[in-house]
Amino acid sequence: MDNSSGVGVIDKAAHVLDALEAGPTTLAQLVAATGLARPTVHRLALALVHHRLVSRDIQGRFVLGSRLVELASAAGEDRLIASAGPVLMQLRDATGESAQIFRRQGDWRVCVASAERPIGLRDTIPVGTQLSMKAGSAAQVLLAWEDHDRLLEGLQSARFTPTVLAGVRRRGWGQSLGEREPGVASVSAPVRGPSGRVIAAVSISGPIERLTRQPGRLHAEVVCNAGRVLTEALRKTND
Repeated sequence: MDNSSGVGVIDKAAHVLDALEAGPTTLAQLVAATGLARPTVHRLALALVHHRLVSRDIQGRFVLGSRLVELASAAGEDRLIASAGPVLMQLRDATGESAQIFRRQGDWRVCVASAERPIGLRDTIPVGTQLSMKAGSAAQVLLAWEDHDRLLEGLQSARFTPTVLAGVRRRGWGQSLGEREPGVASVSAPVRGPSGRVIAAVSISGPIERLTRQPGRLHAEVVCNAGRVLTEALRKTND
C-alpha cells in the first residue's frame, strides 16, 4: 500500500520516526531502515531533534523525543479534564484547600482544571495559569520521572534539588514550602497515562499557616488517592 502523502519531506520525516519506534537507533541503522540517503537522514534527524520530536541517548543514538509524549498527553487532555471535576471537588472538600491539575507544556506547567476553596484565605490558580517548572510540588512531580537528560536540564536554576526529586520518586508525592510563592505550601501527586508515564500532577495549595511545615504528613494520602483515581479513569477510557 502506498503511504505517500505527496509531501516528500513529511513522508521522509515520518519514515525516520517510524524507524525509531523499535528503540534507540544509530544513524547507520536509520539509513538502513528508511532506505534514504545518509545525508538526508542525518539532516532530518537533527531537525527533528531541534523540535524535540527526536532525542539522543547517552550513547548518541537517536530515540523518540519528549515532545511526542507531550502531544500524546495533549490528545488525552479532554479525557483528563472530563474526569477532573468530581475528583478535584472531593479533594478540596477533604483537605479544605484549593485543588488543581497541572500538565507540562514545554518550560511551563499549566493549570488545566481547578476547584477553589470557597471562602477564607486561599491560593487562587485559575485554569490556564502558566507557572514555572523550576519551583513548586507540581513541578517536582512532573519532572521527577523524566529521563536522565531532561531531569538534569530541569534541575538547572530550580528551587529544588536532585535529593528532593529522589524523595518524590521514593514516596510517590511531592511537597513544597514557599518555593513558588512566599507563605504558600502545596502537596502534589502524579497522574499517569495508560502507558504508565506521568502526564499530569494533581495538587492542593494554601497558606503554610494551615498546611503547616509538613503538608505531606497531613494530606499526601488523600492527594495520592486522587492521582490514582484519575489514573484509573484514564486507563478505563483507553480500554
